[in-house]
Amino acid sequence: MSKKILFIRRDNIGDLVCTTPAIHAVRNHYPDAKIGILVNTYNVDAIRNNPDINEIYTYEKAKHAPEKNKISVWLNNLKVLHKIRKEKYDAAIGCGSYSPRLARYTFITGAKKRIGYLKKGMKSKFYNMPLYEPEEILHEAEKTFNLLSCLGINGAPQQLRIFPSEDEVKKVRDFLNASGHSKGKTLIAFHISSRRPENRWPVEKFIELGKLVLNRHNAGVLLLWSPGSEKNIYHPGDDEKAEFIKNSLSPEPLAYKTTKLGELISALSLSSIVVCCDGGAMHIAAALQKPIVTIWGSTNPKSWAPWGTRHVILTDGKDASNVSVNDVFAAINAMLG
Repeated sequence: MSKKILFIRRDNIGDLVCTTPAIHAVRNHYPDAKIGILVNTYNVDAIRNNPDINEIYTYEKAKHAPEKNKISVWLNNLKVLHKIRKEKYDAAIGCGSYSPRLARYTFITGAKKRIGYLKKGMKSKFYNMPLYEPEEILHEAEKTFNLLSCLGINGAPQQLRIFPSEDEVKKVRDFLNASGHSKGKTLIAFHISSRRPENRWPVEKFIELGKLVLNRHNAGVLLLWSPGSEKNIYHPGDDEKAEFIKNSLSPEPLAYKTTKLGELISALSLSSIVVCCDGGAMHIAAALQKPIVTIWGSTNPKSWAPWGTRHVILTDGKDASNVSVNDVFAAINAMLG
């Protein structure tokens, strides 16, 4: 029986959230095991407070650090890997599609069993319990879950899991109360950001949608976005777009700037419906069991649709900007029943 099991998830927020059913399945199968996870500083808040996890190890991606700090980042990351090796994990699972770096990280952990995907026909000295990537298209939650077959765990992934901080939830409630949003009133979250340009919906369409919602429903609009200026080369955000939307609507939407991921999780947890583009916020909303209207661009929904919650995917070609405001508003109306 594996007593110490490490997950490695180097990707973005949505990828990590889609890993949580696999983590929960390991906890159920091995209730007394030590479960650790290696994640980056960008996505770590997505698994804070998760009762299935005993220890979280974080590293920083060098590309997120200024040039002068890169050596310090690399040294700190080596310390993290050294700490993991000292723990002597029985199994390390490299989650996600095959990448040479993920395979090396899995090997460096020193775990006895090293599990991860290879491309068909490949061999690897880094994984000693490899699986070939599935030929059929699977959802990321399913694809990650399938890696557990090497631990004797089979079946299907259940619900995504995420756990808002009580302190952060209180801050959002206080903000809503101070803004005049009455408890029990419908709160429709607009999350306007997405990493890929083709998955972003134009600001003008969010404004038009906001006018429809505010004029025709007794509801508040909670405006959410990736924090930071669009000019920040390390962490570009949508502060300028959010300000433009806020100033273009009357009454003004409830613009809640989330400076860290935990604040976004808590804000989404208090929303009635989430309107968003494809991205990490969508997967957080799915883990929170929120009804979702998502505006889709180039991503394959078979792999990345909201998992385990009521949702509508709106798409028109491979560019989110093609989706009409009327279609999004109709989907919101259907969600409100």
